[in-house]
Amino acid sequence: MTQIEHNLDKLREELGGTNVKLVAVSKYHPVEMLREAYDAGQRIFGESHVQELEEKHNVLPTDIEWHFIGHLQTNKVKYLAPYVSLIHAVDTLKLLKEINKQAEKAERVIDCLLQVHVAQEETKFGFLPDELREMLNEGEWKQLTHVRIRGLMCMATNTDDEQQIHREFCEVRQLFEELKAQYFSSNEAFCELSMGMSDDYRIAIEEGSTMIRVGSLIFGERNY
Repeated sequence: MTQIEHNLDKLREELGGTNVKLVAVSKYHPVEMLREAYDAGQRIFGESHVQELEEKHNVLPTDIEWHFIGHLQTNKVKYLAPYVSLIHAVDTLKLLKEINKQAEKAERVIDCLLQVHVAQEETKFGFLPDELREMLNEGEWKQLTHVRIRGLMCMATNTDDEQQIHREFCEVRQLFEELKAQYFSSNEAFCELSMGMSDDYRIAIEEGSTMIRVGSLIFGERNY
């Protein structure tokens, strides 16, 4: 058994009995390592650089579900539109409209998550909760027929204070429930909460995450 296979087995055992999806964060890791994870049964991979994702998509099996988890520039959307399964970090209405435009050209409907900014760090992207409420309330997104809003995504503050991480994930879960009731009550597709990475995924699951993004616990530390 390879180390990657062993790591995946441990994570799957921990997730057993839950409906939490595991996104293997494979950015900066070579194709050979992704192939090892694929051979061990992993099918969802997360990348955050368009060019790197393009290169991997072109040489790896076609049944992989590619998630784009990084900050996405509008001018790069067209490269992902033909095949990306889920875009995690939609942080502006402008980006959502561009995804819709490129999805229409590709004759697809692209699944998206709206990124919420709750971390105490300026470097993180996303809608502030009130900005997100305002955007949804204005309603322009309802005209976008080639995107499907599946839920919310967030990153917690990079801190050792577990109570703070709990609070941030809890805030996003409560926001998710509020928005579900107000805007998506009859939409079964709005059901995903992408919260939690290698250091804090256990807390995220306790707070209601349905999807975790784990890299180093599967592939080891990244080679930059």
